[in-house]
Amino acid sequence: MWGGSELASSKSDALANFPESLYEGTLDCVHCGLCLTHCPTYRVTGRESSSPRGRIYMMRGVAEGDLPFDQTIADELHLCLGCRACESACPSGVEYGSLLEAGRAAAAEAGLRPGVRHRLEGLALRHVLPAPRRLRAFTTFLDWAQRLKLDSWLTAVWPRGLRRAWSLLPPVPPRAARRPLPQFTPAEGPRRGCVALHEGCLMPELFGAVNRATVRVLSRNGYDVVVPQGQRCCGALLAHAGDLDSARSLARQNVKAFTSDASFDMVLSNSAGCGAALRETHHWLPEDGAALSSRVRDVCEWLDEVGLRAPLGHLPLRVAYDDPCHLVHAQQVAAAPRRLLEKIPGLELLQHRDAEACCGAAGTYGLLQPEMSAPILEAKIQSLAEVEPEVVATGNPGCLLQIRSGAEERDLPFRVLHPIELIDAAHHAAS
Repeated sequence: MWGGSELASSKSDALANFPESLYEGTLDCVHCGLCLTHCPTYRVTGRESSSPRGRIYMMRGVAEGDLPFDQTIADELHLCLGCRACESACPSGVEYGSLLEAGRAAAAEAGLRPGVRHRLEGLALRHVLPAPRRLRAFTTFLDWAQRLKLDSWLTAVWPRGLRRAWSLLPPVPPRAARRPLPQFTPAEGPRRGCVALHEGCLMPELFGAVNRATVRVLSRNGYDVVVPQGQRCCGALLAHAGDLDSARSLARQNVKAFTSDASFDMVLSNSAGCGAALRETHHWLPEDGAALSSRVRDVCEWLDEVGLRAPLGHLPLRVAYDDPCHLVHAQQVAAAPRRLLEKIPGLELLQHRDAEACCGAAGTYGLLQPEMSAPILEAKIQSLAEVEPEVVATGNPGCLLQIRSGAEERDLPFRVLHPIELIDAAHHAAS
């Protein structure tokens, strides 16, 4: 039992680790519990401590000195997927995503770090993803390993988490698909405006086809497309891991890259996670982040707003659209991608259960928490299988990899594509 002086000391230490803004944010929660059934980890475990309400209660308890800031609490913070479905359900407007990032950062400052897999994640996030040359070196290694069929030899000696990580990686695209995007692509036909594209870190290496389809669709619909030099990784994965200092450093570089040129109308992202991070730059950089945040849109949101001008050809496909968490919950964009897909002649848009529920990818979560990610993915794949799609469309690289992996494990025949790839295919069919 703590004595008065020990409790006061504990409270002082806890408040030193927890920013005042974090503590004040926990007070917005009224403990109504409407978030519980929307939370993936609560649905799997049934534990209050694994719910948004429970995690907020623990953060508040630590900040007030009523609970020790220990590894158990840190582990619960890291067990959260950060899907932010709770924010969509919350009647009080609790900004849970910001609380979670700040809580994880406070845990890191207190020396409460997860296991070996998380430490390896930290190294990769800080030293590989934000560094284009190192990331390209990794994808080159991956390309050769896949070509030489080294998968079984490598994974035989790896721990389960790394085997899972390897299984999620898609075949590395041909070198031509990974070449840099043009810095400027002119509009086709009458010019409607100019937009800038944030191309991300993983997207150019593993989803170059999506980036190129994005540029083609924007150009065909009357927009000059600028790819500014100096842009960096959005920093989302670093922030989710609790490394807010590194995330802020990347954010500053993106603010400079995207706000020094006023010639474009909007900054577009085709990755839900990146778009959410860019749109919330003002949370990380209160002084100058709003200059970028206010100009960011998801590419489907933008195209829905301005309208498709180029003709769309016939695509006779059964398509299920699955909401990326950081698009539907963090950016509140749900209808726009569906409206665009419904415009494609011949395309049948299917409705499946829990389309807005998390698939279990959550950035690197599927690699670091495979035991929790697996049942969440299984529920998603089951709901998709029920409607028998030919294509599943979703707008985030982690979701693309996760759902594709789940479909392959169950030998399901559907393809997994970005909505912009279907729009691009429809434009091509019309021409």
